[in-house]
Amino acid sequence: MIEHFFMCPHCWQEISMLLDPDYSQIYVEDCEVCCNPIEIKTSFFEGEMSGFEALKIGQ
Repeated sequence: MIEHFFMCPHCWQEISMLLDPDYSQIYVEDCEVCCNPIEIKTSFFEGEMSGFEALKIGQ
């Protein structure tokens, strides 16, 4: 697992998530600060992160 820091697209606070470098994923996770949903998209190539997106999901 690797820890990745990014800005929440809702409240703009820096948050972190643990990501598994063995798999590229798309999933929804709530912000640990404001509790709003964020769509997380990760891409990995040979154990290195090749892409990351944190997209705002409207409520």
